[in-house]
Amino acid sequence: MIFIVVKFPVKPEYAEEWPQHVDAFTKATRGEPGNLWFEWSRSIEDPNTYVLVEAFQDDAAAAHVNSSHFKAALDTMRPLVRRTPEIVSTTIEGADGWSAMGELKIDD
Repeated sequence: MIFIVVKFPVKPEYAEEWPQHVDAFTKATRGEPGNLWFEWSRSIEDPNTYVLVEAFQDDAAAAHVNSSHFKAALDTMRPLVRRTPEIVSTTIEGADGWSAMGELKIDD
């Protein structure tokens, strides 16, 4: 599994509308074969920063970054961010999704 986290430092004047600006990109990516999840969150410390957590099956990431909706999203996002987003991208061998947190196990 390829696991990616990206921090997007959004210009303050676009922070409230950010989800709408990336909505088409989000929907298209979630519909891609091999996409495991694609989830946006807003930073508590800096409300002008959005955090994207995404994962793909190992063979799906190349198709994602070469897709037309990815390229269109870059053009959409470029004028809305304050600086280059920060990214962590790694391959997690043998993983194919979320696991339960053993340290905070809740009996159902």
